[in-house]
Amino acid sequence: MTSLPIYLFIFLVFLNRYVFGFYLTILRRKTLDETIEGYEPTVTVVVPLFNEGRSIYDTIVALVNLDYPKEKLEVTVVDDCSTDDSYEWACKAAREYPNVTVLRNPVNVGKRKGINHAVRASKAEIIVSVDSDVIIYPTALRELVARFVSPEIAAVGGRVHVSNPNENWLTRLQTIKYYFGQEHLKNLERGLRQVLCLSGCLTAYRRHVLIELEPILENRNILGIPIKYGEDRFLTHQIVKHGYRTVMTMKAMCFTKAATTLKGYFAQQLRWKRSNIVDFIVFSSDAWRMHPLICLQYLSMLLLLIVYPFIIITHIEKHEFMQLAMFHMAVIGFAACIYHFAPSVRALPPWLRVHPVAFLPMTVLMPVAYLLITPLGLFTLDSSSWETRGHGGAPAPAPAPGGPS
Repeated sequence: MTSLPIYLFIFLVFLNRYVFGFYLTILRRKTLDETIEGYEPTVTVVVPLFNEGRSIYDTIVALVNLDYPKEKLEVTVVDDCSTDDSYEWACKAAREYPNVTVLRNPVNVGKRKGINHAVRASKAEIIVSVDSDVIIYPTALRELVARFVSPEIAAVGGRVHVSNPNENWLTRLQTIKYYFGQEHLKNLERGLRQVLCLSGCLTAYRRHVLIELEPILENRNILGIPIKYGEDRFLTHQIVKHGYRTVMTMKAMCFTKAATTLKGYFAQQLRWKRSNIVDFIVFSSDAWRMHPLICLQYLSMLLLLIVYPFIIITHIEKHEFMQLAMFHMAVIGFAACIYHFAPSVRALPPWLRVHPVAFLPMTVLMPVAYLLITPLGLFTLDSSSWETRGHGGAPAPAPAPGGPS
């Protein structure tokens, strides 16, 4: 009986986040992905760079060949003191393509400050943020700018696909997880044009809004210690907080590589968990500014984040963990079936799809993430490391002779 209120609460979270969201996508299907014809603003694609090696060259080449007027497109790469040959590869691309610029931070400052550096240098109307390990679909840029249908829309996010879905069991699992994160978890927010987290993999912003928010973005810290994680979520929330609209479209696509090892996966999850915790701490007092349904979702997710580790511990103490595990498995199995039969998944080419059974390991990874990653994230909020690609905050080596600055 003691578990009944817990399961009812989880059902409420599910109902609000999925069922109401799905209803909104049907109710507002004509305006959910509204576009404007013929809009071709000047665009600067900003790529924050750290230790990507030769792959940054491939990313830049893909960007300069996007389906967009060349005279209105610039690509700016901001190297954040890479310790490998990334800067040299970026400079090579800049020498080959006249609309590519490479900037270099004098010291390691993190992704957000690097992007701010490029935003200040740009004169374009729209800034598109692209992660350095991402490949963009050729029409993605046109799809993004077409969603700026009114001045109140300040940011438009795109759809992220996993580029290595069938590499191993972990990438298969993440492929399904990305599917739900893109196509279901954000339905409520998309329907109300208040998407609370637009991915840095592919998001377009009005430049004047980024300039307006720059002082807030530049001075982000925890207990006086600058932090570099969760910058995409923080920026999106600030945009919503200041009264702008944020939208997302599935037609602007990009591809990113999923973690192939548990070490890489849990490092990513730890960054995201810290981001969630900080987000809840900072913005809970402003939740009332959002639509009531989004406010309910936001506060219920905060409660779930805090309570669920204790739920797991309590079930272990009462020797009822198998009951909880079976509940997890039922939820995961149901989600796998949704993925398998979803029309949007069946429309994908075979290499982008995975077998639904691949999602079952989430039965174990989900409670582990809540039980271990949540407390670890809570007690390491003052971390200033990206914890990716061996990031150590090293000073920049001397610029290559004749390279762009």
